[in-house]
Amino acid sequence: MITSAALCPAPPLLARELTGADPVVPELRQACHDATAALVADEPDLVAVVGSAAETRVWPPAGRLDLSAYAPALAAGAGGLEPLPAGPVPLPLGLGARLLDQAGYAGRRELYSVGDHEPAEACAALGARLASAAARVALLVMADGSARRGVKAPGYLDERSGPFDAAVAGAIRAGDLAALLALDPGLARELMATGRASWQVLAGAMNGDRPPSEIRYCDDPFGVAYLVASLRPTSTPGRKH
Repeated sequence: MITSAALCPAPPLLARELTGADPVVPELRQACHDATAALVADEPDLVAVVGSAAETRVWPPAGRLDLSAYAPALAAGAGGLEPLPAGPVPLPLGLGARLLDQAGYAGRRELYSVGDHEPAEACAALGARLASAAARVALLVMADGSARRGVKAPGYLDERSGPFDAAVAGAIRAGDLAALLALDPGLARELMATGRASWQVLAGAMNGDRPPSEIRYCDDPFGVAYLVASLRPTSTPGRKH
């Protein structure tokens, strides 16, 4: 059963190695830290990290962030750096694993990527399987909104991005996760909203529940929509202690 869920974006700027000493969007980083810390504080038996990638698959739980695609000097083993414990994982999963590490979580974790090609039904089915993977499951969903929210955005401006992202944020804020299952994959792809499939995994894991939510961050720096939220099902199993 799901004990709680956290929703965070997965931009490379969350990795301090890529931004230098100057903090970049520190309030976003803090919101992600707080959401993950709240997730861990629920003492789950398992934390499942979900994020987008080219294919749907499970990754080694020891997998960690590899930043070499963004900064070759940071490649594992370069400059005396320790090699990754189980090879690189997709950016959203690597950032999620790092957030768990920073929150001091040393328990069982599973890393799942979900492909952009997956229909809503398959995403929801994956969420339902994750919810039943242990007695107390916490879900960390790494998902970006549209990347076309301004003329300097990665995909330039698309006027449809505002209503699209507002609908996602409204569904999360209201706990109406069933609305996420109605998101149009084609429109999400056109808007470069890579989080569509992961949001639908979240909806499937909640299985029709309307969980109260806390929106910790909602903004579009650099023309990309980022949303950080904490969600707790209306009924959860008691803590282990």
